[in-house]
Amino acid sequence: MSETIAALAQDGKLNAISCMAVMPGWAADSVLLHNLPDYVQIGLHLTLTGENPLTPMPEIAPEGMLPSIEALRRYAHGGRLPLDQIAVELRAQFDAFMATMGRPPAFVDGHQHAHALPGIRDIVLKETACRAPGAWLRNCSDRPLAMLSRPFRGKAIGSAFHSRGLRAAAAGYGLSCNDSFAGHYDFARDYAGVFAAFLQQPGSMHLVMCHPGAGNRHGDEIASARPREASALRRLRIADMAIAKGLSFPQ
Repeated sequence: MSETIAALAQDGKLNAISCMAVMPGWAADSVLLHNLPDYVQIGLHLTLTGENPLTPMPEIAPEGMLPSIEALRRYAHGGRLPLDQIAVELRAQFDAFMATMGRPPAFVDGHQHAHALPGIRDIVLKETACRAPGAWLRNCSDRPLAMLSRPFRGKAIGSAFHSRGLRAAAAGYGLSCNDSFAGHYDFARDYAGVFAAFLQQPGSMHLVMCHPGAGNRHGDEIASARPREASALRRLRIADMAIAKGLSFPQ
């Protein structure tokens, strides 16, 4: 999967890569990032769901596996998160990223958008402001009319709901965010066919999430979608599509 992502970035199809420093293969895979073009931003994909943490987290990962995003949301909205353990874990993930890359992340986001959850977001903002003050944060919200102009508006509105207030909170720490966000779909349909809709009504810093890969990782719930996305991104004239919408796409 990592090789696919690096190749797409090398070919000018991606200009940002979000990295899970929690993964066992992170140190080896990070080598793929060192010779990418300068325009490719390398960020940290903080992970609190579905993987093994770097540090002991007995209250939410008693058997070594982090909870599902649904369970994490219940803990967060019920005020039942072990925030001290989460703070230690997120510091360890920052450490793992910076030890390998030799620099802070260009941006910070979260696996399954967990970085925006109550309690967790405060830890993320404080750690980012301390460790990567020049980084921007992924904000998973957009203007209502923009979300309504794209497919899978229910998913988009759900993400925006969980991200409400994040931009203002980030600004309080001197951190910026993207100002529009797209990429929601069902991981089943033709990605090339739906991609153009992700560029409808963009903001000035428009972020389109994608999930390309080889699709060969055991237990990956969206494994079948990853090679379809990769194939579509290779074929699409993404820079031209962005320019047609008044955007630039560094490459």
